[in-house]
Amino acid sequence: MPASQPGSASQSPASFRPSTHTIDITINGAAHQLQVDAWVTLLDLLRDKLRLTGTKKGCDHGQCGACTVLVDGERVLSCLSLAVMRDGCQVTTVEGLADGDALHPLQRAFVQHDALQCGYCTPGQLCSAVGLINEGHAKTLDDVRELMSGNLCRCGAYVQIAQAVAEVALGQPEARGERAHAAIVTGTVPA
Repeated sequence: MPASQPGSASQSPASFRPSTHTIDITINGAAHQLQVDAWVTLLDLLRDKLRLTGTKKGCDHGQCGACTVLVDGERVLSCLSLAVMRDGCQVTTVEGLADGDALHPLQRAFVQHDALQCGYCTPGQLCSAVGLINEGHAKTLDDVRELMSGNLCRCGAYVQIAQAVAEVALGQPEARGERAHAAIVTGTVPA
């Protein structure tokens, strides 16, 4: 192998440069042409290069759902997706859900149902819920619970999140699951 080729034994590590690629990507309706390193995730592109910090970095292993965004209308874990894989795609983050000052119906439902506490998982929950609605598979509250199960909430606001999503997805303001034998009552914990 000639010494001038990448990967040759005589090439110093300091001279090696990762390959960069030009991608065309539309994010929240705005077209971007960007130079990205081959190893940059969609999550890091959004947060670090474009400063769209609504999408959260949780586990960075695809297990918590905090980084969920919509790519061409489908739910995607942005920490597991390389930016170069999304060349030509349309990406929607939590910042792109509202229409100006008008909140998305899911955002309004999350507020009405108090479906957030610390708020860290909320952007991923919202994007996942939009994807769930786009998929059209949820027919019951239990379906909503199952289809949202990839999004974790450390605060435990699952009841309120499921209610908010069911209200918008199913038109059921007080949805009850088939598996629940009694309504779940939330409130304060006695001291």
